[in-house]
Amino acid sequence: DKATDPSTPGENWECIQRFCDQVNAATEGPLFALRLLAHKIQSPQEEEALHALTVLETCVNNCGERFHSEMAKFRFLNELIKVLSPKYYGIWSSEKVKSRVTEVIFSWTVWFPQEVKIQDAYQMLKKQGIVKEDPKLPEDKILPPPSPRPQNSIFDTDEEKSKLLARLLRSSHPEDLQAANRLIQSMVKEEQEKSAQVSRRVKAISEVSENVKCMDELLENYRRQELSPADQDTLQALFQRCEKLRPLLFRLASEAVADEEALAEILQASDKLSRALGQYRQVVASQ
Repeated sequence: DKATDPSTPGENWECIQRFCDQVNAATEGPLFALRLLAHKIQSPQEEEALHALTVLETCVNNCGERFHSEMAKFRFLNELIKVLSPKYYGIWSSEKVKSRVTEVIFSWTVWFPQEVKIQDAYQMLKKQGIVKEDPKLPEDKILPPPSPRPQNSIFDTDEEKSKLLARLLRSSHPEDLQAANRLIQSMVKEEQEKSAQVSRRVKAISEVSENVKCMDELLENYRRQELSPADQDTLQALFQRCEKLRPLLFRLASEAVADEEALAEILQASDKLSRALGQYRQVVASQ
């Protein structure tokens, strides 16, 4: 009640932080917290609803995966949708509150892409015309890092940035929250690039293994002169594709130079590729 008191002009950050601490401490903290917050967000008093939305976003930042899992269920998402829907509270909810709720749901589609129910809920709002276009998130918007995060996430491995982020998020100054938002965005961008590199590496190594296996089988038949014209075309196409994979592996190796395990995988794939290409040239030339 204190954290969402409509008579308080600004956010009561001390109460909000204590609320987050209680959510984390209680076994069913996320479940009970979201029931309370849904009730407050649906309040006919604009300030109370806006304060509750700030508490909600702060919980998303501070209360971890248990909270994220609970908020991503239709049980809670439907309570937010009621604030926007003209069939429920949308007819008397203020435009400011509806705008904030839309921003909150949209921001979750960005930061929690793996949560299918959030994506479905937002798309339903757009399909029904309740949300006409994606909102532009303000600079001082409190945005969480994505969760669950991959192993060796920058949020865990870069201790200096993580400590700075934690300090900024605990602050009650708007400029610190703006700085936290910018830092989160830069860290997420770095995280996404790291994930993209891993994805490119896994895909390339898998393709090398598959192509080399197929080439070995076709080359064995080629040695026995048991290869049909169609299979000869396939073998030549595989050779050309493997040739194109070589520069890709070199690029991936330069990206992974700081990661010994990843570099070893790439070099092993490169050796396989070189062996297969050498065998192709030797066998085809001898024929």
